[in-house]
Amino acid sequence: MHESHLIAKRLAFVTDCVAEIRTLGKPAALTEDKVQQRFVEHTLQIAVQAMIDVAFAIASEHNLGEPAENRQAFDRLAEAGWITREQRDLCRRMVSFRNIVLHRYLQVDPRIVQQIVERHLGDLPGFVRAIRSRLG
Repeated sequence: MHESHLIAKRLAFVTDCVAEIRTLGKPAALTEDKVQQRFVEHTLQIAVQAMIDVAFAIASEHNLGEPAENRQAFDRLAEAGWITREQRDLCRRMVSFRNIVLHRYLQVDPRIVQQIVERHLGDLPGFVRAIRSRLG
């Protein structure tokens, strides 16, 4: 599969994940409803993984240097002007959240998940727009 096709497919997936959270998610219920909490956590996790995949694909396709780890992939994008420093910092925090959810390093605080949905969900489409604007 050509990298550009993978990138477009993953960006569409991030957009779909955000739409699903907006449509099916109930942020106010996250502290009380385990099903809602797991749905939102998992959907955010796979959206962030798709963003990581995009970052690695762009780094590879555009010879930005092979990132040693997930957070560094977003550093490469910011250094090359694909995303802003603010977006880079946000993406790095998203990777940390994904790691916590994926590996259960800590019990995920549903209030943090709620805060992400209520305050930062729009940041994911912002990443998608930034990448699409560079792809043309």
